[in-house]
Formats: sequence, C-alpha cells, structure tokens
Amino acid sequence: MKNTSLTVRLIAMNFLQYAAWGAWLISLGTYLGQVLHFAPLEIASFYALQGIASLFMPALLGIVADKFIPAQKTLGLSHIICAAFLIAASFQTTYSGIYPLMLGAVCFYMPTISLSNTVAFNALTRAGMDTVKDFPPIRVFGTIGFIAAMWAVDLTGFNVTNKQLWLSAGISTLLGLYCFTLPACPVSKGGSGNLIEKLGLKAFSLFKQKKMAVFFVFSALLGMALQITNTFADGYISGFGDKNSPLYNAIYEGTFGVEHSTMLISLSQISETLCILLIPFFLKKFGIKKVMLISMIAWVLRFALLGTGNPGDGVWMFVLSMIVYGMAFDFFNISGALFVQQETDPSISASAQGVFMLMTNGLGAFIGSYVAGAVVHHFHWPDSWFIFAGYALVVALAFLILFKDPQKQAKTAAA
Repeated sequence: MKNTSLTVRLIAMNFLQYAAWGAWLISLGTYLGQVLHFAPLEIASFYALQGIASLFMPALLGIVADKFIPAQKTLGLSHIICAAFLIAASFQTTYSGIYPLMLGAVCFYMPTISLSNTVAFNALTRAGMDTVKDFPPIRVFGTIGFIAAMWAVDLTGFNVTNKQLWLSAGISTLLGLYCFTLPACPVSKGGSGNLIEKLGLKAFSLFKQKKMAVFFVFSALLGMALQITNTFADGYISGFGDKNSPLYNAIYEGTFGVEHSTMLISLSQISETLCILLIPFFLKKFGIKKVMLISMIAWVLRFALLGTGNPGDGVWMFVLSMIVYGMAFDFFNISGALFVQQETDPSISASAQGVFMLMTNGLGAFIGSYVAGAVVHHFHWPDSWFIFAGYALVVALAFLILFKDPQKQAKTAAA
C-alpha cells in the first residue's frame, strides 16, 4: 500500500510537470508567427532560449539539490519562479519585451525536468522499488499531462493567444506548492574532498569516461533534432490553411490538420505513452546502444514524413510521423536518463542528470534552434524537412560506429 501511495504521488508530480510545458511548447511558435508576426529566425530564438538556460541552469540547480537544498524543495521553488516570469511575459507583445521574460521562465523550468527525475528516482530507490521497471509507467503520466495541456489550449483557442502562458503559470504554481509535500531527498554537505567535490562539480568528471563522453555528445546531437519539431511543426501544418503562408492552398482550408494542428501533433505524445511502457523490455532485450539507434532512425522517418505529407490526402503521412515520434523521443530521453542514473554514483545523481540536460536541452537545443531557423530561412518548406532527415541519418551512422554498448562490454569482460 505504501508503494501504491508513492506511485500515485509521483504520477501527480509527472502529470503536472509536463502539463506546464505542454501548455505552450508546441503552440508558442504559432502564436508568435501568426499573431505577433515574428520572423522564423525570431521564433527560433525563443526555442533557443531553452538551450541557453540548459547550458548552466540544470547543472547549477542540480548542484544546489545535491549539496544545499533538497531536490523536492528546489523543484518547487523553481516552478513558482517560472510561473511569475510566464505571467509577466504574457502581457508583452514586442520581441524585446517577451524575450528576456521567457528567458527567465525557461531558466527555472528546464532544470525541473532533471530535478523531477531525481526526486522520482530517489523516492523509488528508498522504497525498495526498481527504477528501470517502475519509473516508465510513472513517467508516462507526464506525457499524458503534456497531451492534456495541448488539447486544452487547442480546444479553448489559447494556442493562438497569450492565455497559453497563463495556463502554464497556473499549473506551475500548483506543482510548485505540491512539491513541498513530496518525499525528502538527502543532501550531501560539503564534507571532505577537494573544491570540485565540495561544490558538486564532480559530475563533469564523467566526461573522462569514454563511454559517457560519447554518450553525452550524441545526446547533444539528438537534442538538436528535438528542437526542430518543437519549433516549427505546429506552424508548418497550420500554415497549409494560412493565407499569409507560402504553404497556403485553398483545398486544405477547414481540414482537421489545419484547424486543429496542435491536437494532430498531440498524437506524438500519445505515441510516447505507449513507447515509454516498452522501454524496460527494449533496454533489457537490446541494450542502450540499439535502443538509441532505434530512436535515431525514428527521427529520420519523423522528418521525412513531415516533408512528404499534407493535411489533405497526405494526412496519413503526418499521422505516421506523429506515431514514430514516440520512439524518437522516449527511446532517447527516458532511456538516456535511466542510463545516466545507472552509470553514476548516487551522490552525484542530480548533478549527472543536470549534465545530461545540459547536453540535450542545452547545447543541443541552442544550436538546433538557430540552425533549424537558418535552414528554414534559406531552403524553405518542405525541403527543410528532408535536410533534417538527412542530418538524423548521418548521426545514426556515426553513433553505430563510435558508441560501444557498456552492457556488451561488461559481458565480454566477465566472460
């Protein structure tokens, strides 16, 4: 019964964690482009903010959680501060007005992704539960929360207004307060050791291990792929029915994809809910390398299908693109977080998850957003999608050659 109660509490945390993000992540680009008339490079710069914030904030707050303030309290405070910035940003209509406030919001939201993982892993471990087996069914409710928020902003029309930021702020505030009721996470006070250990920077020494260094580099490369669809997919699909868009064609007006592009994209997150549940089986059966390769091939299909489809007779290609996204995202993000958890010492778990976030949503998101914006600016649609598909294929081939599966190496050493 104790474990059931804990599971429910962690489910609630994950649901709210990702609902707060889903309320604006996919639809913000549409609002900025179609309502505020920002250019593609300007829109890309807002998604690059996640990269800027993730370059230092997840690692910094991971250190705070490891050394000074328990992770669940750091998580709560971060959400409350994020909500304040979102409310302030919602009242701005100029680039110079919104940009710095959204930077503040993401600076305090992005660390919460790894912090929420840390809180969950700590609670499950202390309860004697198996993180690889028990975490994915809990994490799946985060994706359900993301979907629920996407549907909410679509059905209410918030996806083309500043009210999407209000909804996100309300969810973040609720979660921030709730976090203070979650199981306590231990902190490791300064103690003995050199300055690096006292400050909690030991997690960066993981780069000395070849397997971890290679893993983190490819995490950044895949993080670039993730930002591409976050930035442009919604606006791209709805653009087929927007008279101000070069994609416009009268035959697509009134189609479900154009009228409810956010809901169509939510099929991606629905696919996630199924794929998350497959992670324990796939990791046990195939190991981290093959699981990551599956993710990379899924990214190739994701981009290629977006470039080939349309909201009319080709909408099935859009739907298939959304379905493969589940593997593209989960088999990389969730499996990667579990891999980092298993390969690092518990004393630096929050910091290590912060480093993982730094590479994926930091370097990857920052570079990916600006590169994607430049590609779209110069090559336009749909050719840009095919360029992105080629990029994902090159990354997959490089990963196949360079990354050595640690499980297979361990079995070989034991033999």
